[in-house]
Amino acid sequence: MDVSEFPLLVLLGLFTLAAAIILACGVRMTAVADRIADTTGLGEALIGGVLLGAATSLSGTVVSVTSALDGRASLAFSNGVGGIAAQTAFLALADVLHRRANLEHAAAELANVFQSALLMLLLAIPVLAYAGPEVTILGLHPASYALVAVYVAGVAGSRRVREDPMWRPVGTRLTQEDKPAEDRRDTGGNLGLFALFGGLMAVMGLAGWVIAQVAGELTDRYDLSASLVGALMTAVATSLPELVTTLAAVHRRALQLAVGGIIGGNTFDTLFLTLSDAAYRDGSLYHALTRADFFWLATGLVMTAILMLGLIVRQREGPGRIGFESAGILAVYAGAVAIQSLAM
Repeated sequence: MDVSEFPLLVLLGLFTLAAAIILACGVRMTAVADRIADTTGLGEALIGGVLLGAATSLSGTVVSVTSALDGRASLAFSNGVGGIAAQTAFLALADVLHRRANLEHAAAELANVFQSALLMLLLAIPVLAYAGPEVTILGLHPASYALVAVYVAGVAGSRRVREDPMWRPVGTRLTQEDKPAEDRRDTGGNLGLFALFGGLMAVMGLAGWVIAQVAGELTDRYDLSASLVGALMTAVATSLPELVTTLAAVHRRALQLAVGGIIGGNTFDTLFLTLSDAAYRDGSLYHALTRADFFWLATGLVMTAILMLGLIVRQREGPGRIGFESAGILAVYAGAVAIQSLAM
């Protein structure tokens, strides 16, 4: 689809329509993922962190890969790391709406703490790549291979932590346990659930491709900052499923699914960089970036560190009846948006 001749209103209309499709698929996906967690016995934290996290990130993956294929390194990178920052902020918004207790206190799950630490490790790898020599092996920087290896090892570790934990969170009257939902309408068993889930993923992927085309055209036509467009426009649009799935999961009282979906989605989003590096044909992706791109990576790293501290401390209530981590996350994200907006 060639969007170069489309007027601005048509471009914005396409962008909005694609974002709405992603949003609608995300709503349906939450319920399906919750049922898969129950019927397979894998649990909300693991399904949220791996299956739901990867699925809701599909549209963002398409945006990053498409942008890299077009030679837009900054747009590809900032879409991924900007999405991590936006999605972490979404979790803080969910805490605001969950009035019974601090969300990180109620959703006590060791797998989510482990996933947070894993995410911080993954976010540090691109920094090492940027600071190191510009080399490639079979067209990929060694850091891209490292991201995949660490992610796969981390997924295996997450399951082990869930099945054989070395410590457990202390239960309180505010802790929401992971219990199977009572609503069990027939959808053809596990096979039917996975087929429905796969169909929703395909639609979201197509919508992500449309967003990538529109974002690239807007960046070129109006000489916009690719980092800003990626971090605040495409990243937020493709992260809408995470917002919806998180709020829907909190409404369903599937709190481990809510927290695990955000952290797992963020962890999977780091693989955008490997895929983007493979799609970028002008050398190492990490050495074609700007300082603004790494600003958003650092923002996501700081926000994740704050979240992990909150998961460990498990404050019952803090400022505005939310945890200190949610207040800190929202403050950091708002500050990052303000700084980048002023720098335009």
